[in-house]
Amino acid sequence: MKIRGLLVASAVFTVLAGLLYWSDHRKPSAEAAKPDADAAPSILKLDEGSITKVELKKKDSPAILLTKNGTEWKITEPKPLAADQSTVSSMLSTLSSLNAERLVDEKNANLQRYGLDHPSLQLDVSEKDNKTQQLLLGDETPAGSAVYAALAGDPRVFTIAGYQKTSLDKSLNDLRDKRLLRVTPDKVSRLEISGKNGDIEFGRNKDEWQILKPKPMRADSYIVGELVNKLTEARMDLGSSDAAAKDSDPAFAKGTPLATVELTDESATQELQLRRNKDTYYAKSSMVEGAYKVDSALADAVNKKLDTFENKKLFDFGYSDPSKIEIHSGSKTYFLTRGGHDWWDNGKKMDEDSVRSLISNLRDLSAEKLVDSGFTTPEIEGTVAAQDGKRVEKVQISKSGSNYIAKREGDPNLYQLSANSVEGLQKSVEAIKRATPAKPGK
Repeated sequence: MKIRGLLVASAVFTVLAGLLYWSDHRKPSAEAAKPDADAAPSILKLDEGSITKVELKKKDSPAILLTKNGTEWKITEPKPLAADQSTVSSMLSTLSSLNAERLVDEKNANLQRYGLDHPSLQLDVSEKDNKTQQLLLGDETPAGSAVYAALAGDPRVFTIAGYQKTSLDKSLNDLRDKRLLRVTPDKVSRLEISGKNGDIEFGRNKDEWQILKPKPMRADSYIVGELVNKLTEARMDLGSSDAAAKDSDPAFAKGTPLATVELTDESATQELQLRRNKDTYYAKSSMVEGAYKVDSALADAVNKKLDTFENKKLFDFGYSDPSKIEIHSGSKTYFLTRGGHDWWDNGKKMDEDSVRSLISNLRDLSAEKLVDSGFTTPEIEGTVAAQDGKRVEKVQISKSGSNYIAKREGDPNLYQLSANSVEGLQKSVEAIKRATPAKPGK
């Protein structure tokens, strides 16, 4: 009997343990199926890509109508204007997935209580299926950190965070495209400047800029690129009021012309005129109606002298590019060839540090200025092959008084060098030596 009782007790224990196991593993999935009571209530759930029209209505302001044309948004009311695509996209992102902080009233019968009878902001959102929804934003909550919100036709009243209202409450100036030139920097192929420093024209070949006027010469691609970026990033200063903006037109008309800039890409040429009236700078673009205040830094960037844009470096190769170097200086002549990380001269391995010093001095050779004459018999000649032989640069350097004059092969311009830079190069040539033979291993 005792054994039978023990077996029965064991069986009961096994069943109870199984039920407990099943219950413990069943509970989380059952709880997961329950809605989260603390989850933020959803006000709007829209497919952002299906939105075709948004109208913003605010007290004491003309309505703003945004319409989608293909993939681009435009302002059509109160007047046709280009829209800032980034600002519109950010607003739509907030609008299409708008969650409330909390639900404050299930069945509101008194919109006035929340300032929703005459909302401070109303957004009418239209989708591709012609379905329209109206979002109403009313008063701030007593604490001032949130705003009452509701959907037209929905009896519920919610609160949304203040930053959400800020994302939605946009003025005409907030939404308009404030760029003065509508071109992408890396698409610009030509830049022309007419100003107090004469006419300067730049042309672009892939990533390299050249000066075309007043005469062909190499340009500092980094400096020209910075100027192109400055021009394409130029924004209109719309002022704090419409009256201030209207004052810009007569101020521009009476201003002193500073420069006219033209940027050309694959589709068109865009023009920007810069003027100064007293201590204020104004610009007028071929891409937008009216004149606007601009930062003085834009005028400073445009009105640089020609020599600012000149490429004064004698060699254009990168530090790790050279594969062959031929150098003649006085009685020293080397024909250096790179093999892997090693440098060789007539089958003899050369000291790597001394060759690297020569390469560094060649790369650092930079003119003080460009000159028209002074080149005589060359004292130093250097030829550098880089990019697997695709780029070959040859430079000759002659003495001219206390300075030196350099000439690049295929380049009509002459470059004046300081004595210090050339003497540094000569010392690096003198310092080239053979590699120290490795000691035999034990």
